[in-house]
Order: sequence, then C-alpha cells, then structure tokens
Amino acid sequence: MSENLAQVTPAPASAIVSPAEQPLLQVQDLNMVFHVRDGLKVQHLHALTNLSFDVRRGEAVALVGESGSGKSTAARIIARLTAPTSGKILLDGENVLARRRATLDFRARVQMIFQDPFGSLNPVHTVGYHVERPLLRHALVGSRAEAKVRTKELLERVGLTPGNEVANRYPHELSGGQRQRAAIARALAVSPELVLADEPTSMLDASIRVGVLNLLRELKEDRGLALLFITHDLASARYLADRTLVLYAGHLCESGPSGQVMDEPAHPYTRLLLSALPDPRRAGGVIEPPRGKSGAPRLIDPAPGCAFADRCPDVHDRCRSESPTMHLIAPGRLVRCHLYAAGSTQRPTLPS
Repeated sequence: MSENLAQVTPAPASAIVSPAEQPLLQVQDLNMVFHVRDGLKVQHLHALTNLSFDVRRGEAVALVGESGSGKSTAARIIARLTAPTSGKILLDGENVLARRRATLDFRARVQMIFQDPFGSLNPVHTVGYHVERPLLRHALVGSRAEAKVRTKELLERVGLTPGNEVANRYPHELSGGQRQRAAIARALAVSPELVLADEPTSMLDASIRVGVLNLLRELKEDRGLALLFITHDLASARYLADRTLVLYAGHLCESGPSGQVMDEPAHPYTRLLLSALPDPRRAGGVIEPPRGKSGAPRLIDPAPGCAFADRCPDVHDRCRSESPTMHLIAPGRLVRCHLYAAGSTQRPTLPS
C-alpha cells in the first residue's frame, strides 16, 4: 500500500477557497486531561495540549501521528462524543462547546466515520436500516418509501450495487471494505459539511484501502466536503490530504501542504515517521531517521519542556526546560521546535 501510494502525485494544496474566507472548523487551544486513579493517587494524563488548527470548506486535512498521539481523542471531541478539559471548537465562527449537548443541526453538519466498520454498525439491523435512520431522524424525507429510494441512491453512490439488495443484508454479510462503504453512506445521508474520518482504512486490506481512499477523495471533490482524516499512514495522508498536521504526545509539532511535509520534513519527529516510508521520488530514496532514544512519550504528569526531548537527537538544555512555540518557516509551513528561529528555514547548530 505505501509503495503504491508513494508513487502517486500528492493532492494539490487547497485552492478551493479564498484565504480570507473564514474556515469551516477552527480548533483553538484544545486541552484534554484524563484523571487516572492509581490506588489513592490520582495521576493526570495529558492527551492534548493547546491543540489549534483549522479546516476550510472543500479541504482535506490529515492529522497524523503514532498510536497514543491524541488523534482519535481530538476527533471524538470535535464530534462532541467527549468533552474537553478546555478550549474552543468553532463551526462557522460559533463555539459549539457553549451548548451543553450537541444539537440535531450540529449532528447534520458534522459526521464521523469510525475505524471499525463492524463495531460501528449494529449487527441486529440491516444495512438499509442504518442509512434510513438518519434520513428519518433529521426529517430529510417525507415517508419510509422515500427513505428507501434515497438509501438505494446513497449505497450505489458509494459503490454498493445493487443498492436494494445490499440494503436488505446485515453487516456480517458484507466484507470489511463493503461495511466501511456502508458506514460512509450513513454519514453522507444527512449531507454533512464536515466529515471526521478516524482511521477509516486501517482495518482493511491494501487493495480495498485504495478504493475507500479514492471514494473519500471523489466525495470531497464532488460535494465540496471538508474532511479531517485521522491516520498513522503517511502514504495515505499524502494521497488524500491537501494539508498534513503532525501530532506527537498531544502537541502539534508541524503542519503544512502534504507534499512539502513529506518531501522536506522539518521536525525531528516527522523525520522519524517518514524514515519508515519508502518513496522513490525523495532525494536519496530514504530519510535517515533521527538518532535519539526510543520509547513511548511521557503523557502522565509530563516534564516541562518539549514533549519530544527524550527521543530527539538534537535535544538541548533549553528543550528540557522551555516548551517551544510555533515558527513560520515558509508560507503555510509551521514547526514547533527550538531549532528554528522565527522566520528562518535553517536549523542552527546548538552547543552541546
């Protein structure tokens, strides 16, 4: 899968909207702290720290990082399935967290595709039931007969044909790729403006994965959908996303157009991720991985300074005491690292 996608021209940087237009989604200083009890002691697990980014209409943005980086937590908070510790989520400029619960209108505008296509579909109901239910719940059709016609259209739009026959099947009668397509049809039923796709291809075979990615790309282009694509697969992110955001231990450490982030990674953590991804177009063929310590990030009561300090080959005393800020190193390119001075694209050599 990675080798095939690495040879495909990356999605172009989004030019669908005017830079002056207000983003559809704005995430501002999002924090999520889980309180973990260990006997009589309560520990604080920092899943997200001051996470900020935006997604514009018709744009696909990939949020990438290793397991435990906070990607799915961010998606669940944006979908209002989990309440954050602090921060704002603006949809068309309105803070949706100001309301205690998500409104029906919010559910229509923001839909989520889950990682497990079997677990997200109730096995006792048919595929048709899953697609018809949001149509009826949101009063988008006038009758059940109209809902069945619309369900057939939605299933065939995502490649499940004949729609009437597929609608009468149960989830266990479909393959993994077909189940994920059914989940996508359910999400599309209410004509959302933003789709949160949480690892939608990670449980699929490589050949099926490409088909689902192509479907998501077609829907983005045909319907003008905004898409937040959660993945650990950088090849998939390069193929589908206009921009890529790199998340480590709940911190956003790098962002920019997908092609630039993949070809010229700025943050040591991004270089580490890309070192495992073969890409014949990249100069030298491979990226030398950073030579730092291995191991999982410290999320419970983290030490001050940069979250990546313990694994970074370029670590300096300042990194262990002071948290870095975002630096603009090129148009649309942001890096959170002490190695970059504001406005500089060169990494200085720090004293040891």
